[in-house]
Amino acid sequence: MKIISLFSVVRGYNIPVIILAQYLAAIFILSTDLRALDVLLDFNLFVIVFASAITIASGYIINSFYDSKKDLINKPNKTMLDRLVSQKTKLQVYFGLNFLVFLMAMLVSWRAALFFSSYIFLIWFYSHKIKKYPIVGNIMAALLAVLPFFGILLYYFKIDGLLENVRNEKYYVIFAHASFLFLLILIREMIKDLENIKGDMTQNYRTLPVILGESFSKKVITFLIICSIFPVYILIEIYDVGYMDIYFYVSFIVLIFFIMKLWNSNSKDNYLLLHNIIKFIIVAGVFSIILIKPSVLIHGREVLAI
Repeated sequence: MKIISLFSVVRGYNIPVIILAQYLAAIFILSTDLRALDVLLDFNLFVIVFASAITIASGYIINSFYDSKKDLINKPNKTMLDRLVSQKTKLQVYFGLNFLVFLMAMLVSWRAALFFSSYIFLIWFYSHKIKKYPIVGNIMAALLAVLPFFGILLYYFKIDGLLENVRNEKYYVIFAHASFLFLLILIREMIKDLENIKGDMTQNYRTLPVILGESFSKKVITFLIICSIFPVYILIEIYDVGYMDIYFYVSFIVLIFFIMKLWNSNSKDNYLLLHNIIKFIIVAGVFSIILIKPSVLIHGREVLAI
């Protein structure tokens, strides 16, 4: 049960999705000039992806550590499971994972070690201080969620020798993808604030719904959805994303219904449903990266050819 509890604390069900998303981004966006098998067998890339996953897992631990009282109100069932592991054990695992990340990053380069050390610090700083503040906390949470993809971006920036050629199209493509993902995660964070408003008020978290009310939060969320049109327009009209444009069109249809449901929502269950809808769009987006160049999967020779 303690193993299951720790799995719940680190949200182990999210880790495989994060790993898959980074590898798909590397194969279908950042290294289109390389064979997929070369990307999969790249040891340094493996270390960066694995270190990112472990860092995020440790981030969930420290977040759970600081939010234990609030989560007891907002997520009583999950919190009771998480509490099967003591706070002391959580901290021991947290520091152990972070030390492992540093050692792994050093295998790649001192720059990678610096990147992950900064990432670990930012996650701690967010959980300890920033999370309690409106807007800033939401924005930082979204930035921390997309930061691992920029770790991979910096890796390919280095090995491709493109420091002198920043006009390479694929970097603008991943920035557009990251912008859309950032907005979706920011929307999810603001929905979570609506969902957890009771616990936030009890623990004096100064989130947007607590300070300015649910109606104002809904207006901000609606505005963010409108803003998401811009990176999608860039990806569809300016750059070639293959059949992934189908995903973007379907996403916007879902988001229209999302807005309608949002303005008719006033309970924790309603907000939980909206939260899950956004999570579904994000996870679907991960798998939809394959649609950029499905021939890589259809023709196995592109993956396995020597």
